Amino acid sequence: MTARIDMGLDTRGNPVAVDLEELLATRLLVQGNSGSGKSHLLRRLLEGSAGLVQQVVIDPEGDFVSLADAFGHIAVDAAEYSLPELARLAARVREHRASVVLNLEGLEIDGQMRAAAAFLSALFDAPREHWYPVLTVVDEAQLFAPAAAGEVTEEARRTSLAAMTNLMCRGRKRGLAGVIATQRLAKLAKNVAAEASNFLMGRTFLDIDMARAADLLGMDRKQADTIRDLARGEFLALGPAITRRPISVKIGAVETGSRAVSPKLTPLPTAPTEDMRDMLFAPAAEDEAPPPPPPAPVPMADLMRAVATPAPPPVPDMPVLEEGEQEDIRQSILAEIGGEDSRAPLATIFQDYGVRCKMRGVDPGMDLGQFRSALALARAGITDTTGWDDALTLAASLPEEMLAPFLGIAKAARMGEPCPSDARIAALYGTSSLGRAKRMMAHIEEKGLIVARTDLSGKRSVSLPHLGWTTAPSWPDPAKPPPVGRAAVRAAERARNGYG
Repeated sequence: MTARIDMGLDTRGNPVAVDLEELLATRLLVQGNSGSGKSHLLRRLLEGSAGLVQQVVIDPEGDFVSLADAFGHIAVDAAEYSLPELARLAARVREHRASVVLNLEGLEIDGQMRAAAAFLSALFDAPREHWYPVLTVVDEAQLFAPAAAGEVTEEARRTSLAAMTNLMCRGRKRGLAGVIATQRLAKLAKNVAAEASNFLMGRTFLDIDMARAADLLGMDRKQADTIRDLARGEFLALGPAITRRPISVKIGAVETGSRAVSPKLTPLPTAPTEDMRDMLFAPAAEDEAPPPPPPAPVPMADLMRAVATPAPPPVPDMPVLEEGEQEDIRQSILAEIGGEDSRAPLATIFQDYGVRCKMRGVDPGMDLGQFRSALALARAGITDTTGWDDALTLAASLPEEMLAPFLGIAKAARMGEPCPSDARIAALYGTSSLGRAKRMMAHIEEKGLIVARTDLSGKRSVSLPHLGWTTAPSWPDPAKPPPVGRAAVRAAERARNGYG
């Protein structure tokens, strides 16, 4: 299917359109100072493609929630949800192909970056069967992909920048078509901006921004001055989805409106100066109000009844559970969290664990370092931790995200169970990519913690040489066991007949 979205008119009055299929493959960068018409341009693009492709809008100012009434988008107020809840919501958005506006208006900048990172990362990590085309629009992209560290925490900046980099650099193969808008090209991370092939450059005045915009448009220094002269709502366009040569586009009208409107001149009041002074310094209403009347005396009969009424019983204390009961509840909470598909940071999951413990009346009983090992054991399905000290000592040399897959392999090896499949190891690693899981296993093997062996039939077994444990052999993909070749059959026959 081919679709062209009408964006407006060029200087000769000819219509200028965006090829939607080409845009999904090549991405778009919009730049312009505040008031240049960026949001209007994005709204024109979203309205024109609303019925043709799924849309996700990262909206830091709440400007695009009006799309919900006119085009059926789901408005999500990020301030009402936790990070794991936003990640689960994003996974369902990809599964059900719903168009969504993520409203970040109620959050501080640090919270906005964390929420956007959690949502975008979950969109990126969706299973392959959900990789449908999604027009992913990020307004004020310099907030989420800053070129330099600011006043936000380093963790928030790093996770947000990583999510934006995945969207623009690797999102195309997963169906994510990034459309980013920024006020300042100089404040936007270069590796994020460089992945766009289509550009719409609006009015800007700073030399450094004009120079970068002219460079992206293939213009020289003298031509760059024209960017300063652009009118509001006028953009210089270039890219395979729009035009092969730079042209000026006047963006057309839109159906929906934004809550943010430009200030308009209104007539000043005509009251004389003395009247204005009286209004400004007039006493407050509460100063002029008469004092309240004294309360009426309480009748004696009512007073006696109040004295005779027994006091309400005190609120009972929470029941104190035995340590064994508390430990059972803690283990059940760990099992719940371990079974959830969460991509949230460890500190966030630990906070969720503490809240669940309080809701069930138990003490968390561990610090963040102890929770790290306990969560990895829970994800690996290890409920009885007796005899796992040596394995945990080996695992301490691995990065945090590799603990669960290493312990999952160790559990199978200790119990003599079949070696976990690639899909199971990927799930423990927190990814849907089998390639990433294989690279992770290769990393652990390079450190000498495991040794993987594949026999002639294609079955894999993994040994832990430090502990003397070995898994039973099994196929990496049980649904598709590798075919057995003639050479393997002959070798098996020779082994059975005693010829080695």
